[in-house]
Amino acid sequence: MIRKVVMGTRLPAKLWLDNVETSCMEQIVNLASLPYAFSHVAIMPDAHAGKGMPIGGVLATKGVVVPNAVGVDIGCGMCAVKTSLNADGLTRKELTSVMSYIRQTIPLGFEHQKNAVDESLVPEGLTDNLPFLKDKRKMMLHEIGTLGGGNHFIEIQKDTKTGDVWAMVHSGSRHLGL
Repeated sequence: MIRKVVMGTRLPAKLWLDNVETSCMEQIVNLASLPYAFSHVAIMPDAHAGKGMPIGGVLATKGVVVPNAVGVDIGCGMCAVKTSLNADGLTRKELTSVMSYIRQTIPLGFEHQKNAVDESLVPEGLTDNLPFLKDKRKMMLHEIGTLGGGNHFIEIQKDTKTGDVWAMVHSGSRHLGL
């Protein structure tokens, strides 16, 4: 649900968050004032200031492509998976143990996997279709299954209606867009 609509610029900015840091709001106003911006600017709940474009911001344009709006983390995304667990059957100690295991197992930020993953996890022909990735293949094998940094996270969530436990992940392409 949209939390706020910022007006007073060429286009409205629709915000899906309550609190916006000042530097991020300045970027939102700038985007909504661009002559080639189209329809409205959308700002997601994880928004924070980026390099000219808010991280978590969406800018539709007409007639132009803005590489900075794509950002360095092209392919960034979120996924929620319902587990077979129910929160009513879990203790706080068990949940803490699961989160500790996740933090110990999945590298975050600039960290990578110590051991390369199996080559079969890299899609067939990937480096054929994207030749600039050829020299990055070895690095990719150590980055599959990692989170990256910034606003990327793994968390355990509870469905308040059913008690079902969900795992939610926000990960990215580890600066592939750069």
